[in-house]
Amino acid sequence: MKDPAKLTLWGLGWPIMIEMFLQFMIGTVDTLMVSRISDEAVAAVGICNQFFQVVLVLFVTIDSGMGVVVAQKLGAGRTEEARSAAITALILNMLIGLVLSLILLFAAEPMARLLQVPEAVMPLAVPYLSIVGGGTFFTVVVLTLNTVIRNTGNTRGPMVIGIGMNLLHIVGNALFIYGALGFPKWGLSGVAWSTNFSRIAALLFLFYIFRQAFPVLIRIRDLKKIDVPILKEITRIGWPMSINAASWTFTQMIIFSIIAMMGVHELAARTYMNTIESFSFLCGWSLAMAVQIQIAHLYGAGRIEEAYRAAWKAFYAGLAVVMTNTLLMYVFGKQILHIFTGDTDIVRIGLVLLGMNLLLQPGKMVNMAFGNALTAVGDTRFIMASGFFSLWVISVGVSYWLGLTLGWGLVGVYIAMISDEAMRGLFSVIRWKRKSWYGAARPAAARFTEAR
Repeated sequence: MKDPAKLTLWGLGWPIMIEMFLQFMIGTVDTLMVSRISDEAVAAVGICNQFFQVVLVLFVTIDSGMGVVVAQKLGAGRTEEARSAAITALILNMLIGLVLSLILLFAAEPMARLLQVPEAVMPLAVPYLSIVGGGTFFTVVVLTLNTVIRNTGNTRGPMVIGIGMNLLHIVGNALFIYGALGFPKWGLSGVAWSTNFSRIAALLFLFYIFRQAFPVLIRIRDLKKIDVPILKEITRIGWPMSINAASWTFTQMIIFSIIAMMGVHELAARTYMNTIESFSFLCGWSLAMAVQIQIAHLYGAGRIEEAYRAAWKAFYAGLAVVMTNTLLMYVFGKQILHIFTGDTDIVRIGLVLLGMNLLLQPGKMVNMAFGNALTAVGDTRFIMASGFFSLWVISVGVSYWLGLTLGWGLVGVYIAMISDEAMRGLFSVIRWKRKSWYGAARPAAARFTEAR
């Protein structure tokens, strides 16, 4: 835990940036390894991962609300309440994660059909969905521990463990996809098993750091008691975030289903683009994550003007980096796409989409910076209300209309995505500039104390 004055944007952001960059680099290698199986395998991983994002929305209420509460209370000097919030969130997520793991383990095929997975991809998607879904428990606990540790101001620990987890995953891929060192050749199922093994290893190391994250050591026996008053505080901040995240992930899943109806080429192209686009915005997203932690600590400490200025600094820094990366991706787009696939149709589609990213990525940076800033001060109901219409009507509705009804394909989908990002970003900037959030969302630490 650190003094809010020492939590600088770059001090918090560079470990997150390095971790995310290496994760995406390793994720790219992961995609390349899967692409050696087939383009159908890439499509299967892409659509299954969209589904897993939907599943993880169930934990946004607890994790996101807990992260804000922990950071605000630490900023206010209330370390014991911050510790209780972390323990409460972990207990609940462990229980829910265990139930979901069992359900997904045995219901993979119905889920795959619900996702409109093409028949050609089904034999690959079902085992992958079952194995990775069965490991949901490990994924959920890793995410919860990461959230706690980062919001105490320790972004280096998760960075080191994240790097190790992903390196282990790549090694596991080599062993189980290609049968290296005498291991069995399991293809895409091997990727799934490698994912679970690497997350189990990360969980063990993160739990070690988690136990020492607060002045009073967290013991195993502490993981038996839920603090009900503080759970209410977490839920108050978290439930709008959960609905907003659910809207985003469900709309993304629907859009992936819309793309799946266009064909395997379009689905594979979008999956490749997800990986490539990650390099455009990962530095901006890292700064947005860092500024959320910084603003929450400052807000909890009552340093409102510093919190307000921090969001603008993060936005300008992030925008410069994001635009530079996006331009580089556009200039070298053909060479980059040929690394992933030799299919000329997929490359042709990808080049058009890389050009459209010059409009998409700036809008994303606006949403990342000011959306995270509003989250940090607890103004989550506004984010939920402003995003709901745009996500469902513009992102999904216009995607279907332009992409399928008018036959514009992925270009129509990207036009809808650009419009959605622009509208939500505009709402967030206006809200932040007016400082409407200050009167409506006083620091969690102060309100919690009054409730006590």
